[in-house]
Amino acid sequence: MLFKGKTQTQITLGVIIGNRDFFPDSLVSEARKEILEVLEKANIKPILLEDTDTKLGGVETFLDATKCAKLFADHKAEIMGVLVVLPNFGDERGVAETLKMAGLHVPVLIQGYPDDLNKLDVARRRDAWCGKISVCNNLYQFGIKYSLTQKHVIAPSDAAFRQDLSDFVGVCRVVKGLRNARIGAIGARPGGFNTVRYSEKLLQHNGVSVVTVDLSEIIGKANKLDNKAQEVKERIDLIKSYASIGRTPDSALFQIAKMDLVLHDFITENALDATAIQCWTSVQQNYGCNVCTSMSMMSENMQPSACEVDVTGTLTMYAMQLASGSPSALVDWNNNYADDEEKCVLFHCGNWAKSFLPDIQISTAPILGTSVGEENTYGALDGRTPASNLTYGRISTDDSKGKIKAYIGEGVLTDDELKTFGNRAVAKIPHLQELMKYVCKNGFEHHVVMNASHSAHILQEALENYMGWEVYKHG
Repeated sequence: MLFKGKTQTQITLGVIIGNRDFFPDSLVSEARKEILEVLEKANIKPILLEDTDTKLGGVETFLDATKCAKLFADHKAEIMGVLVVLPNFGDERGVAETLKMAGLHVPVLIQGYPDDLNKLDVARRRDAWCGKISVCNNLYQFGIKYSLTQKHVIAPSDAAFRQDLSDFVGVCRVVKGLRNARIGAIGARPGGFNTVRYSEKLLQHNGVSVVTVDLSEIIGKANKLDNKAQEVKERIDLIKSYASIGRTPDSALFQIAKMDLVLHDFITENALDATAIQCWTSVQQNYGCNVCTSMSMMSENMQPSACEVDVTGTLTMYAMQLASGSPSALVDWNNNYADDEEKCVLFHCGNWAKSFLPDIQISTAPILGTSVGEENTYGALDGRTPASNLTYGRISTDDSKGKIKAYIGEGVLTDDELKTFGNRAVAKIPHLQELMKYVCKNGFEHHVVMNASHSAHILQEALENYMGWEVYKHG
């Protein structure tokens, strides 16, 4: 399997175990033990009341809610989401009051236990089917956003719940990441690319900060680096270990390495999560190489980087990366694939993460080379992406309507024959012609983002429910 994803660090969830006094206490104790085992196996750190803090550690009364809210508030910096467990009907106000007082503003997942048909007597019944509706009703009244499991009631030991939990963790990563994202806009938007214009103010209003720098500052610092410097030599070694250099001359390798060092310093100094770079055509004309190799290395290292100062493009890369745990790539909706109406060619001149390019090689950008000289385009990558799952999509600011919008969907990448250069792939997407109509009618960019996963449902939940953006999920 080519796309194995990247290891995700442990995340922390707050846990509320709901209780109601006229249901068996043993249900709460059993649920606590079961959910802690499930969370441990999922590498999730739980923050919850001790079983001595309240009756069995459950939340039932307002006093219980106050204790739980304080615990959550004390761990606010680390809690990325909250899991509500209902072993019985639960106290509907207790859950809502806890979340209100804690003030976390994070995703919330509501789980309810199923009843056993043979245990519907007074001593053993749960009624979580009904209680979950009441809890959700109260959260709705309180204005608290929440997520649901695929099945209305489900046991934590069920494999389907483990998938629900995994998806919810993805939602938590996306929401936290986007609400605190820092994106570097390196250079001015190329004059011929009105398509990548965006509203920096709309992004900031949604928690996304954009840090700008003039490309001349980056080029100037790169030119001042000595080819003989140890850090330059080490960077060249790193580049050679990352990709085959093909026929790339040493002079171009020095240029690529020095630019990469300066970009790395800028990212570190500004604590950036992602970058969008003016790669067309100033770098080639004023510096003498392509920056694609550096962008590929950053994306592979989970610091996505997009072409042509496409800030919302790299924001989409970052969102998809957070949802799936694997690198993303910015691509062009580029060509039809013969007469197959559900297939198209995805293309870019060469900055996709190594995960997409098993035959990766540093090369040139022939199309760009026709105007700036091909000798000035070393650093572009060449490689074909093999068959895999595909999630695609695009976040965009709709400035005239004052909103952020997105479209997402799923398909597959195929191994169909494709004779061309650069970074390339063939995508098969159900109802592709209808998708293209939607993209065109709604003023989206020609850039789209791909990720080797099926994670559109995670993105929809995060972007639509929690970020409050307008989302179209194709198909």
